[in-house]
Amino acid sequence: MRKPSSYAVHLLIQGGHREEVRFKTIQEFQAWYTKVLIPKHNDNEFLNVPIKTMEGEYLVVRPCSIMGVRVEPVFTTSIDRDEVDDLE
Repeated sequence: MRKPSSYAVHLLIQGGHREEVRFKTIQEFQAWYTKVLIPKHNDNEFLNVPIKTMEGEYLVVRPCSIMGVRVEPVFTTSIDRDEVDDLE
């Protein structure tokens, strides 16, 4: 069975906005979701959303404005050059 290289978390925000952040493991996402987001789901104060893939970039969002969360495993694969040559 293949193992995802990361997890794309799509935040569906009130007003139709969408943001994507990545977590290296599903456990990292679950820890952030259950310990940070869920306890503040009704708050109108800004909450920091970790962006692990972009150094120096930050995302803050009002937890009460998050309407949905979609988690998608991301698989990166390496293609064997011989296989590509066979296709040409």
